[in-house]
Amino acid sequence: MSRLIEILLEEHRNIEKLLRVLEQELDVFDRTESPDYEILQAVVEYLQDYPESYHHPKEDIVFEKLKLRDPSAVARIGDVEAEHQLETKRLRRFAQAINDILAGREYPRQSFHNVVRDFIDHQRQHMHKEEQLLYPAAIKGLRAEDWAEIDARLNNKKDPLFDGIAEKKFAVLRQEVLRWERETQASR
Repeated sequence: MSRLIEILLEEHRNIEKLLRVLEQELDVFDRTESPDYEILQAVVEYLQDYPESYHHPKEDIVFEKLKLRDPSAVARIGDVEAEHQLETKRLRRFAQAINDILAGREYPRQSFHNVVRDFIDHQRQHMHKEEQLLYPAAIKGLRAEDWAEIDARLNNKKDPLFDGIAEKKFAVLRQEVLRWERETQASR
C-alpha cells in the first residue's frame, strides 16, 4: 500500500474522532443544554485549517492521476473534487450556524441540530466512499511513477492537532479528544 494512502486513512481516523466529539456536543445541545461552543469552533477551525487545505488536496491529486490511468474506476467513484466542494459548503454552513448563535442571532434549535447532523453524516459517507472506492482503485491503478510524482507535489505540513504537540489554538480541542478517547477506553 502506498504511504500516502496510509496517511490519508490515518487522517480519516482523526477526523472520525472529531466527528464523535461533535456528536457528544450535539447530544448536549439536544438535551437543551449549552454545548461547549469553544470546542465546536475549534473543530470547525481545525477542519478548515488542515483537511480543507491539506487532506482534500492530497485526495484530489490522487483522483487526478487516477482519471488518467483508470477512467472506468473514476466513473464508478464519481466526482471526488465536487464532493470536496460540497463538504466545504456544509462546513461553512456549520461555522455560520455557530457564529450566528454566539452573536446572539435567533437560530432555531432544530435548524442547528440539522446543520450539525447533516455535516457529520455527509462527512462520514464521504470518507467511507473514499476508503471503499477511491483508495483501492488508486492502489490498483496507479504506478510507482504516479506515486512518486504525487509525493513530489505534496506539501508535508504536519497535522496541527494530531501530529505531536497541538498548535496553541487547538490545545483545548486536543484535550477534549484525549478525554473522549480515555472515556471510550474505560467504557470497553
